[in-house]
Amino acid sequence: MKKRQKFSNEKHYENFLREHDDVIEFFKTNKFKSDSAEEKASLRSAFFQTLALDRLLAIYTAGENIESLIPLLEGLIEKYDIRQKTLEVHENSLKMSPLALDDWPDQYEEAVHGLCILLHRTDLLPRFVKLIDEAGYAGDDTLYEDLLKKVLPHRHDVDRWYHDVYTPLIQSVYIDSKEEASKLLKKYCQQWYPAFKQAPWYDTHLQGEDGNYVGYWAIEAGAIAYLYGIDDSKVDHMVYSKDLVEYARNNVPAIDRSIDK
Repeated sequence: MKKRQKFSNEKHYENFLREHDDVIEFFKTNKFKSDSAEEKASLRSAFFQTLALDRLLAIYTAGENIESLIPLLEGLIEKYDIRQKTLEVHENSLKMSPLALDDWPDQYEEAVHGLCILLHRTDLLPRFVKLIDEAGYAGDDTLYEDLLKKVLPHRHDVDRWYHDVYTPLIQSVYIDSKEEASKLLKKYCQQWYPAFKQAPWYDTHLQGEDGNYVGYWAIEAGAIAYLYGIDDSKVDHMVYSKDLVEYARNNVPAIDRSIDK
């Protein structure tokens, strides 16, 4: 096992796994404090969705086998589904998204369509995307649609996006020069981390071995590079999930070989 980011270390990883298991066990017999059963269910679903995402990222960051992420991704999407249902009940509003893509860049980062693509589990995408689309996000963001249009039918062509941080990555898809596309991909990775100073995970690597760091990953950059055939040979930034991209390129299912790169 070879760690995939320099801030990861064996002791921190062991602590994370132990604490993860401890909190799962704790909430088998303990409940969230809340003013109503609906709020309790909403708080619980949000907590376990975040915990599932953190576990997946921590395992990838620590250097575990990539295929071990696949069942974790399945479980994570199930938890997003539960989160959406409990949020609807708590807020008494139908078709609420479990992620506020337009409001918070860090929640935009949590969208798992990039992971579904790189792990070749596009069969999971319709279930997840439905949660986002039905809340009104369909056809409203270029990057969101560009990640989906090569693997799902009837997506939208739109020329606007929610967050400025994604501009170089979007430009890398549409620029005519392959060399410039590679440069834009690299530029995107370089500016990615500083753009998330308000994210709850920002600088968590400074918390030490008992901290909340699980890795910093621009998964969407890898998914775009894979889908659109962008040369990433000169992209060596820490946040670029090179191993996931390599996995995607080396394990293309027959059903995906028609992707026009």
